[in-house]
Amino acid sequence: MTDPLASASPASSCDSPVHPVDCYHCGLPVAEGSHYAVLIDGVRQPMCCPGCEAVAGAIVAGGLDNFYRFREQSSERPEGAPQEARWSAYDLPEVQGEFVRAFDDPKSATTSPETLRVASLLVSGITCAACVWLIEKHLLRLPGVERVSVNASTHRAQVVFDPQQTPVSHLFSSLAVIGYRPAPATAANSERLIQQERRAAMRRLGVAGLGTMQVMMFAIALYFGGSKGIDSQFEQFFRWVSLVVATPVVCYAAQPFFAAAWRALRSGQLVMDVPVSLAIGLAYGASVYATVFETGEVYFESVSMFTFFLLLGRAVEMRARHRAGLASGGLAQLLPLAAMRLDDSGNAESVPVTALVAGDRVLLRPGDTIPADGIVLDGESGVDESVLTGESALQQKQIDSPVFAGSVNGDSSLTVRVSAAGSSTRLSAIEKLVEQAQLDKPTQVALADRLAGRFIAAVLCIAVAAFVFWWQQAPERAFWVALSVLVVTCPCALSLATPAALAAATLRLQQLGLLVAKGHVLETLPRLTRVIFDKTGTLTEGEPRLRAVIPLREGVAESEIRDIAAALESHNSHPLARAFRSWFGNRPVRELRSVTGRGVSGICAETPYRLGRQDFVCELAKDSTLSLQVPAAPGQWLLLGDPEGPVAWLCLGDAVRPSAAESVAALRDQGLEAELLSGDQSEEVPRLAEATGIADFRGGASPEQKLAHLRKLQSEGQRLLMVGDGINDVPVLSGADVSVAMMSAADLAQSRADAILLQGDLRALPRAFALARKCRTIIRQNLTWAILYNALALPLAFLGLVPPWAAAIGMSLSSLLVVVNALRLSRWQPTS
Repeated sequence: MTDPLASASPASSCDSPVHPVDCYHCGLPVAEGSHYAVLIDGVRQPMCCPGCEAVAGAIVAGGLDNFYRFREQSSERPEGAPQEARWSAYDLPEVQGEFVRAFDDPKSATTSPETLRVASLLVSGITCAACVWLIEKHLLRLPGVERVSVNASTHRAQVVFDPQQTPVSHLFSSLAVIGYRPAPATAANSERLIQQERRAAMRRLGVAGLGTMQVMMFAIALYFGGSKGIDSQFEQFFRWVSLVVATPVVCYAAQPFFAAAWRALRSGQLVMDVPVSLAIGLAYGASVYATVFETGEVYFESVSMFTFFLLLGRAVEMRARHRAGLASGGLAQLLPLAAMRLDDSGNAESVPVTALVAGDRVLLRPGDTIPADGIVLDGESGVDESVLTGESALQQKQIDSPVFAGSVNGDSSLTVRVSAAGSSTRLSAIEKLVEQAQLDKPTQVALADRLAGRFIAAVLCIAVAAFVFWWQQAPERAFWVALSVLVVTCPCALSLATPAALAAATLRLQQLGLLVAKGHVLETLPRLTRVIFDKTGTLTEGEPRLRAVIPLREGVAESEIRDIAAALESHNSHPLARAFRSWFGNRPVRELRSVTGRGVSGICAETPYRLGRQDFVCELAKDSTLSLQVPAAPGQWLLLGDPEGPVAWLCLGDAVRPSAAESVAALRDQGLEAELLSGDQSEEVPRLAEATGIADFRGGASPEQKLAHLRKLQSEGQRLLMVGDGINDVPVLSGADVSVAMMSAADLAQSRADAILLQGDLRALPRAFALARKCRTIIRQNLTWAILYNALALPLAFLGLVPPWAAAIGMSLSSLLVVVNALRLSRWQPTS
C-alpha cells in the first residue's frame, strides 16, 4: 500500500488556499497562510492541520474516497501526532463500513459475540505460509483479538476483535511494526495490491535476470582464466566488476527475502526466508571478502543465479494464483460504482450504488451489472447469474422475476424495484460466508505450517552439521556445501502443497454451485458415509405448484378456472397463493376476503366465487348440503365454486427437484447411503422417497427427534452430511459432520451450515464428493513429492553434489510443481 500521504500534494509546494475557507475534513476554519492540502477526486482540498492532512491522506490512499461523498457531516479533528493520525482514520465508523462488519458466529471464547467485529484486511509483503503464521501469532497477542486467519494466496486477513479493547487503527499499526503493509480489503485495494505485486515482482526479476547474465560473462572469463592462466590484475578487475553487477541483485532484487527474515527473527520466529537470506547474505559476504582482500574464491554468479531462480519461481507461482482467481479481492468488486435510479417522473439519474435503498427503482440497460437485489417491474431479458449459481446459461427474467446483485443484464432493458441493497444482498451474504470460511483454518494447512516451522529449524541444524563435517574434510568446500543444504531443503513446496490445492478446489466448487463456508468441508467429505435430506425446499422446490385441474362443470375451460382462482388469491399472503402467481392480473376481481384456515372469496365478472375447503365453498351453493369425494391423487386439493355449485378441483403440490433422483443415484454409486428425514406427516414423504429412489425415510420428525436420530447414527460410527433448508433444520445442521443449506434457506439455517447450495441443482453434492476425493489425492501427491524431494536433495547437497545455483533451481521447480498440480483442480470436470 502506498503511504497515506502519497496521495496528498507536497505541502511545501502548494499555494495557500483562498481564505476564508473551512477544512475539508473536520470543517474547522483554515488558518491564514496554511499550506496543508490533500488531492481528493482530482481537486486539492484544504486542511487545517497536519492531523487532518494525515487522516485524509490515509483515507484517499486506502481507496476509501467514497467516505467524503456520502458522509452526512464533517468528521472530528484528530488528536495526536501525524504518524498516529495516519492510522486513526480507520477508526471512523463511516470508513469502517467498507471493511468491518459485525461478527455473527456464536462460538466466542472470551467475549460476548455482540461486541465482536470482523475486519477484512489486505496485507502486502506476504511471501510464504510461514509469514501467515507469523502475522496470526503477532495479532493474537493483542488484547481483545480472538481469532485471526490469513490466506497466503489472496493476502487477505480476517481478524475477529473487540473494538473496545483494540481499535482498528491498532491492528494496522501492529502489522506495520512487523514490516507488513496493511490496507482495507476493498475492491479497489484488492486490484491495486495485485498490480503492485506484479510490477514489483517483474522489476526485481528483471534486475536479477540482467545481473545474472552480466555476471555470468565475467564468471566464464574467471573460470577459463583460472585453467589457462590469467594475469592477476585482470582477475581482480573481473572480480570487482562482478561485485558491482551483483550488488543491485543482492541489495534490491533479494530485498524481500531479507525483509521477511528480519521481521521473523525480530519476533522470535523461523520462516523459510531465514535460510534463504542466510544463503544469499553469506555467499555475497564471502565473495566481497575474497574480492577486497584478494584471497579465496568468489561466487557472485551463484548468488545472482540463486536469487534469479528464486524470484522466477515465486513470480510464476504468483501469476498462476492470479490467473486462477485465487487472489481476487472479494465478491463485492463485482458490483458497479453507480446505478441509474428513476425518480417519480421516470427520469433517470446516475447515483452511487451505496446510495440505493429498498424501494428505489433502477434502470438496467443491456450489459449493465445489477447493483442490488430486486424484482423486475418492466421488461424481459436474459440475465447472466453465473457469479451466484455457476450456471453460464442466461436466465430469462420477466415481470415479478427476482434479480440479484452481481448478475449481468443481457439483451434488453429492465426496470427493477430494489428489494435489498448493500450488505443485505445475496451477494453480500455469500461474501460473508466466504470470509467466515477463511476464519476456519483446515487442520491439514495448520499441520503443514507447523511442520514447515520445525523443518526450518532442522535444516539450519543440518547445515551447521554439514559445515562442520566438510571443514574437517575439505575446508574450502565447507561453506558452499552448507549453503547448498540451506537452499535445497527450504520447505516452500511442503507449505504450499495443501493450501494451494484447497484454494483451487474451493474455487471450483463455487463454480459448480456449492459455496464452502467452513474450512473443514473438503477434508471431511471423503470420510462421510451417509447423506440425510430434508424434504420441503430440499428435495422439493419449496414452492407450491398447480399440479392438476379437474373441471366439475361442462363448458368451463381449465384456463378460465386458473384465471379465476388466481384472481381470488391475488391479494392473499398465504404461501399457497404463490402457486397462482403466473396468472395474476388476467381477470379483475373485487370484494376479496380471506377466511383463515378455510379459503378466499371474491366477485369476478359479477359472479361470487369461493376457493378453499369443501365445506367453505359449498356454503355458497344453493344446495349447501352437497358432498363431493376428494380426488385420491396425492396433493392438497382446493375446491372452486359459485352459487350454482362446484366448478373444479385444483391440486396443489410441491414439485420434486429435477436433479433429486439423479443426485441420489450418483451418491449411491459413490458408496454413500441416502435418507429422507422430514417433519411432514403426510403421504408426500413416502411418495417423494419412492420418486427419488431413497429407501430409508422418516416422516413427522420434530427438530428434537431429528437431532436425536442424527446422534444415534453418529454413535454407530456413521459420518453424516445433512442437507436442509428451514429453521427446524438448524439443530441437525449444527450437529452433522458436514451440513449444506439451500441458498433459499432461512438466514439462521445458512449461518449454521458448512456449505451453501447456490442453486437448486442437487447434482452439486455428488460432484462435491468427487472433487473432494480428487483434492485429497492431489494433496497427497503434493506432500509426497515435497517430502520425497527433500529426502533426495538433502543427502546430495550434504555430499557436496549440488552447487548453490542448482539448489535454487531445484527448490523453485519443486514449489512450482505443487502449485501447478494443485491448479489442475480449478479445471476439474464432473463425469456427469
